Amino acid sequence: MRHNGLKQLASQRTTAINAWLSSDSGYVAEVLGHCGFDAVTVDLQHGQFGIDAVPRLLQAISATPAMPWVRCSGNDMAELNKLLDMGAYGVICPMIETVEQARQLVSATRYAPLGRRSFGPARGLLYGGSDYLAHANEEVLVLAMIETQDGLKNAEDILQVPGLDGIYIGPNDLALSLGISPATPWQESVLADHIHDLLELCQRYEKYSGIFCGDLAMAHVMQSAGASLVTPGNDTQLMRSEAMQRIQMLREAS
Repeated sequence: MRHNGLKQLASQRTTAINAWLSSDSGYVAEVLGHCGFDAVTVDLQHGQFGIDAVPRLLQAISATPAMPWVRCSGNDMAELNKLLDMGAYGVICPMIETVEQARQLVSATRYAPLGRRSFGPARGLLYGGSDYLAHANEEVLVLAMIETQDGLKNAEDILQVPGLDGIYIGPNDLALSLGISPATPWQESVLADHIHDLLELCQRYEKYSGIFCGDLAMAHVMQSAGASLVTPGNDTQLMRSEAMQRIQMLREAS
């Protein structure tokens, strides 16, 4: 089976850099995959498309060196089975708050004896290889999103669920859950302490840690703090930032 490059980076204690796809453009997905990102995540939760768009987006990413990831819309076994069968090599599941929910996630994404994932990998066999079944449990990364007070409270127990690779921190929803506006600079509130506590928990239990970063400065801090993976904004943010910078430079020059 094709090896998961992000697992190799984690074993080398090298932070992976992840692109975030919120549009349904296969061209944008392919461009991002060729930019040097280690992974490109198709966002089915907040992305402006439905599940029918996911196969062609994963196909576009699969034509690049980047690993194809997805954020599912929820902790639903049928959807998770489909996304993995489509060839996703990493799954980020939103709103995991309890050990039981984490166990459900593992059950849906792991073949027996670790879980109850149904066999029918379709593109998984094409992208992963003919021995996909034998190695999928060890190659596919499965992360539970911690983005609520309950998730925060139960994070240590969630991290110890067998078959779960780690967590992905959602700072914006976590801030909302804590009564903090997402517009508040993350480092100026208690949110910063909670994020660092979560990263330390992952390091203690030798678990994978990912985080969405609103800007490059935050990504640098999270990289220095030992995050396994950082997402320095989504496709729209990257495009807007670069466009505004170029416009400003041209305005100032005139």
